[in-house]
Amino acid sequence: MDLTLGDDLRAFVDASPSPSHAAAEIARRLVAGGFRELAETDVWDLSPGDAVFTVRGASVVAVRVGSEPVPEAGLRIIGAHTDSPTFKVRPRFDVRQAGYRLVGVEPYGGGLWHTWLDRELTVAGRLALRGGTTVLAKLPGAPLRLPSLAIHLDRSVREGLTLDPQRHLQPVWGSDLGTEPGLLQALAAEAGVSAADVVGHDLVLADTQPAARAGADGSWIAAPRLDDLACCHSGLLALLGADGARHTQVLVCNDHEEVGSGSASGARGSFLEDVISRLAGSEPQAFARTIAASTLVSADMAHAVHPTRYDRHEPAHQPLMGGGPVLKLNANQAYATDAVSGGWFTERCEAAGVPVQHFVTRADLPCGSTIGPLTATRLGLSTVDVGAPQLAMHSARELASAADVPLMVSAFASCLQER
Repeated sequence: MDLTLGDDLRAFVDASPSPSHAAAEIARRLVAGGFRELAETDVWDLSPGDAVFTVRGASVVAVRVGSEPVPEAGLRIIGAHTDSPTFKVRPRFDVRQAGYRLVGVEPYGGGLWHTWLDRELTVAGRLALRGGTTVLAKLPGAPLRLPSLAIHLDRSVREGLTLDPQRHLQPVWGSDLGTEPGLLQALAAEAGVSAADVVGHDLVLADTQPAARAGADGSWIAAPRLDDLACCHSGLLALLGADGARHTQVLVCNDHEEVGSGSASGARGSFLEDVISRLAGSEPQAFARTIAASTLVSADMAHAVHPTRYDRHEPAHQPLMGGGPVLKLNANQAYATDAVSGGWFTERCEAAGVPVQHFVTRADLPCGSTIGPLTATRLGLSTVDVGAPQLAMHSARELASAADVPLMVSAFASCLQER
């Protein structure tokens, strides 16, 4: 089995400890692949074949302009998200108690928080500087930890662990008796700036253990943040490797999916709409015509059937890791797939020789969602929700199959290069 793309996914995850780092890594790879960056404040004057991208916060939209006018040929869009469940550092984060120095944080998204206990952690993200610039920073080593309580001090843990995020999930930075610098000073020094020039921050906790090969044959990927960096990675490789087409090819990687997408850079914001408006042109009906001719593949990780909790899955819809892309459907529109968009994606996979699996949630369980329904609602785009199967979703350490990476890339490339 060729694990090359799986190894590249591991490198991509390791380079992306925060959404800001993920956006920067996507941008770096786009530039290396011949794309040029445009600011949203620039006047865009694009021609067929142009390959460009723009960044808003920790979100990225990349475009390869097709050979035909956008309102005529439409767009083929791959969408994913750069964020994952974590802990966000509070504005006033220096906490002193019980002889320790802690970092004040709050949960971001719906994580399996017990999996963060007793892991070597760091802080990563961006610092806002005086004058309106930003700089990325990540502390080396493993300066933070969320220590669990010894069983001798809480025998009730045998009946189940209950964690209060306000009291129990505040990571230790060091002893209050120590002389180590504060968090802000350490981050500023690592970024090569003065702490006095830092006026704001978007910082999160990150596991320091590198992504690794796992499984009996080494074909599994054990890593943090696979949801949804794996789909960002597959969509990026598909776009970079795709030939030009009559239609315009787009990759959008939004931030803030894990907390509802309600931001300027999230799927409920205007970022993708603003880019499409520029691509469509100024003719009064151009935007509406573009949307009507376009398709969005909303790519977010999917639930592989669990080896011991398989009863939590719908019996006839149990995707396997390594079995290829998962087509996600929900009768109550938690996913945006319908007969037409799902059939279109299935045809694209057939053309690429890629198998398709199916997922629906049990009727007696609630269903998660993603950027698909939100983007479809805002823009009216025909949308299909898909993903790669994984285990331990929203854990500090998730599990996927390297065999699915080339299958996802091939499926996305087929969607972008539709003939």
